[in-house]
Amino acid sequence: MSSLPVTYEMVRHSAEINTYIQQADASLIALGFTEHSFAHVTRCAAVASHLLEELGADERQVELARIAGYMHDIGNLVNRVDHAQSGAVMAFRILDKMGMPPADTALVVTAIGNHDEGTAFPVNGVAAALILADKTDVRRSRVRGRDTIRFDIHDRVNWAVERSDLELDKERKTLTLRIQLDTTVCPVMDYFEIFLERMLLCRKAAEYFQLSFRLEVNGQTLL
Repeated sequence: MSSLPVTYEMVRHSAEINTYIQQADASLIALGFTEHSFAHVTRCAAVASHLLEELGADERQVELARIAGYMHDIGNLVNRVDHAQSGAVMAFRILDKMGMPPADTALVVTAIGNHDEGTAFPVNGVAAALILADKTDVRRSRVRGRDTIRFDIHDRVNWAVERSDLELDKERKTLTLRIQLDTTVCPVMDYFEIFLERMLLCRKAAEYFQLSFRLEVNGQTLL
């Protein structure tokens, strides 16, 4: 067992972990879900770690947020239902086998196990950062094919998003998700229909850092 810290680069280049990510996304393709493969998990890793870095977290916590972001959806390999919990158990086994210290493993596993809407809660900084990174990843490139946007509201909303940015203002203590939405594809109400629960969860996660979460769509503050 390695005595060196488990790093994001080690995780990102793990053939085992990457196989699980690929196979989990293959299952979601069959189920008709939006993209949950490498584009999504690497974005989550980058956004979660950058947020913690900006908020002054220590270097190790930032690295653990990267790892949690990269691994957070592997539970979809087992089943979409309860994928956060099954993914947390899988992550525990993998990271323990890689030699990650228990304290670090605990933070990653807890974050993964608390990221999905039905059971999510920002129980620590890594979990809060992961929630914010995951739930704000709305973009056109997550849609598998344009032929589904007429009858699938999730695809239609993601396809309509021309641009999305998560912006931290430390002076005003705000975290703002700015979205440019093509309303000829999807009205704003469709966005709220499927994402309101996620946005409220983002508000809760932002409050962990004593920040106010805001949502702007086409320049209008909606939350």
